[in-house]
Amino acid sequence: MVQFIKRFTEWLIFKQQLDSQNTAFPIFKEGDIWWCHIGENIGTEISGKSDVFTRPILILKKYDRYSFLGLPLTTKERTGTWYLPLEFNGRRQAIILTQGRRLDHRRLQKKIGQITEIHLTIAQFAYAGLHSPVKEKTLIDIR
Repeated sequence: MVQFIKRFTEWLIFKQQLDSQNTAFPIFKEGDIWWCHIGENIGTEISGKSDVFTRPILILKKYDRYSFLGLPLTTKERTGTWYLPLEFNGRRQAIILTQGRRLDHRRLQKKIGQITEIHLTIAQFAYAGLHSPVKEKTLIDIR
């Protein structure tokens, strides 16, 4: 079994730098894909890569100019209801629907591009469908 050494101390130092950052607000919108400082996380939570703990993320929902719901991407081939395939910048990727989280604008590093409106709508429906507590597909009369 391969043992991975987590870089929690490095991440905490870097995270403190991100938090104290006083730069201009990046302009971001739903459907954008950015390099994002995801961090070093625990267990099955997805972590960032490289020295600055980044991973591409899709901005699924913009809450305000400070925060958004981001979904990480992976280039590893994945199938199943937890993943949504995506061709982006000539590469096959997958949106990881189970790893969505609210993120602060200071985590954004660099915009990579954006997906089409139809692909954004598909991603929004896939995310909502996976996370809906209502599994029955019929309408219920609540009178």
